[in-house]
Amino acid sequence: MRSFRAQLALRFSGSMTVAVALLSAITVWAIRRAMDEELDASLMAVASIQAASITDSPDGSMEFHEWQLTPAEASSVQPLVRYAQVWSEDNRSLLRSQYMTSDLPVDAEALAVAGGGELVWGRGVYDGMPVRVLYYPLSRFGTAHEGHVLEVAAPVVSRDDMVARITLSATLVTMLVALASLLGSWWLAGRAVRPVHEVIDQAADLGAGSLGTRISAYADTVEYRRLVDVLNHMLDRLQRAFEIQKRFTADASHELRSPLTVLRGEMELALRRERDPEEYRDVLASSVEEVRRLTRITENLLTLARSDAGSITPEPRRVDVPGVVARITDRLEPMAAERGVRIELAGATSLPACVDPGLVGQIVWNLVENALNFSPRGEAVEVQVGLEGPSPDGPVRVSVMDRGPGVGDRPEELFERFFREDPARTRGGSGLGLAIVEAIALAHGGNAWAEARPGGGAVISATLAQMKAP
Repeated sequence: MRSFRAQLALRFSGSMTVAVALLSAITVWAIRRAMDEELDASLMAVASIQAASITDSPDGSMEFHEWQLTPAEASSVQPLVRYAQVWSEDNRSLLRSQYMTSDLPVDAEALAVAGGGELVWGRGVYDGMPVRVLYYPLSRFGTAHEGHVLEVAAPVVSRDDMVARITLSATLVTMLVALASLLGSWWLAGRAVRPVHEVIDQAADLGAGSLGTRISAYADTVEYRRLVDVLNHMLDRLQRAFEIQKRFTADASHELRSPLTVLRGEMELALRRERDPEEYRDVLASSVEEVRRLTRITENLLTLARSDAGSITPEPRRVDVPGVVARITDRLEPMAAERGVRIELAGATSLPACVDPGLVGQIVWNLVENALNFSPRGEAVEVQVGLEGPSPDGPVRVSVMDRGPGVGDRPEELFERFFREDPARTRGGSGLGLAIVEAIALAHGGNAWAEARPGGGAVISATLAQMKAP
């Protein structure tokens, strides 16, 4: 598996090489095309001049007007020489240039077409050299030359050599660009990837004991600042979650230790000497109460653990919500009477809704029990049931109001697990009731919040979204 640096360097270098190679190919093709057009124009000009000079003779005799060169001079300018030869329609040579030692290569088919009055282009090999050929019909200049064709040829050795040199140069340039781009892109990729390695190294050094440390590598680089910010925000969330978990574990241990200590102390005290049955019954009754307390704490912890794991699954069915609330408050009447507090129901008297009645009951129990713990004697705890919004299919809202010490400056803290406020609002339970209310509300597609009650006290509400019954 290649590294990101290697992939980045190879991709950039490959793209540059392909681009330069394509540009070089287009350049070579354009130069070759331009040279071919220039060569063809030269052949056409030579053919027109030679054809006109042949037909200018009044008696119809044929001769070429040519330079008078020595053999050495002719050899030196051979690549520039244009060879000319006149053919009859039956493929007989009638005239050729003075420096030609043999006939030009002739294509019988092309000669026949040119004899009919058309220009024909072709290629061939003359004297070991590739040549470009033009068949020029002389019949265009009068009937005296009917069926005569002028063949003009030009060597393409110089053109081919030039194209070959340009192709070689373009290939070398492409190779140099490929090498330079590979080295440059490797260097640039190294500089681009180096901050990632620094971020990885700093992140790898973080542990449970160093969650307060933040990543600072290349925080001044725009492209990497977002990555560093995201990682630091994630570390903030992890640190908060870790601290909450630590506090939760410590509080849970404390809450479990207290009833266990009381239970152990009472049993040890009962075993120190023989006691009468009434004293044993008192010890057993007290022990049962502590066991119940342990059971409630354990059940609450299990509920929160299920919430953290996403295992609280509502089982909705259509029920009358005020009826469910009334049954729960009836069960809490003995506790309210013991504390000298009244429970009053308000809001809708009939509200059919598709919710989980078990979860609704647990929310009502925890909210009312919480209000009873903080309500002064002689006051009333009011429970209101209604819809959140005008739609009959909207969320169901349950609100519980008390005349206790209020919600403080940060109401959201009331829903933290094992939250402890000032002594004026010391909880009577384990401190998990409102946390469970919030967890159930969220699992049911709703929410939970607390606010101050006008005239003193608190209003704690929870909503549950209506769902489709299975």
